[in-house]
Amino acid sequence: MDGLRLCVAGDELVAGSGDPRGLGWLGRAVARTDMPSNAHVFPLGMPGESTGGLVERWERECIPRFQDGADNRLILGIGKADVEAGLSTARTRLNLANVVDVATQYGIEVMVVGPPPLRSSDMRQLQEVARACQEVCDRRSIPFIDTFGPLATHDQWHDDLAMSADGLPNQAGYGLLAWIVLHRGWFEWLGLDPRS
Repeated sequence: MDGLRLCVAGDELVAGSGDPRGLGWLGRAVARTDMPSNAHVFPLGMPGESTGGLVERWERECIPRFQDGADNRLILGIGKADVEAGLSTARTRLNLANVVDVATQYGIEVMVVGPPPLRSSDMRQLQEVARACQEVCDRRSIPFIDTFGPLATHDQWHDDLAMSADGLPNQAGYGLLAWIVLHRGWFEWLGLDPRS
């Protein structure tokens, strides 16, 4: 094997926007993981990207970064953009299914990190987006990490968002997202042991 090659595509949450430390949840998760020395992690965040944007972009961004013989993996980070763009839940479901199905045809392992409860969105619709993402993953037996449920009534999450001018998490919020990712299947999916 030529090592792990992990592409993480999604919106500004993948990019860590709003995080003074510039790590976001992905940087924090990777920092807490004993990655193989030949691992490559590619954060491919695009602020404001909907699942429609992912359909258009993921192949041209990710496929060149994968290699034959490598452990090629794709994480899709879904945020609030579908709600903000007025996409229907059915359209979100179809877009995500298209990306997952094509990636699977390429032999790429896929995981989806669902949207957290962000203050600037229609919370009910955002919860429906999270549910739609989980349905797509459940039907295909791929891992889905729900961030909406654990954070919906989490005081520290909402306090962190309340201090944000742009409605995005700060350090504490990204730390919570990373903790959820790390404790909801990250290590198992990567086939790595958690740090003791």
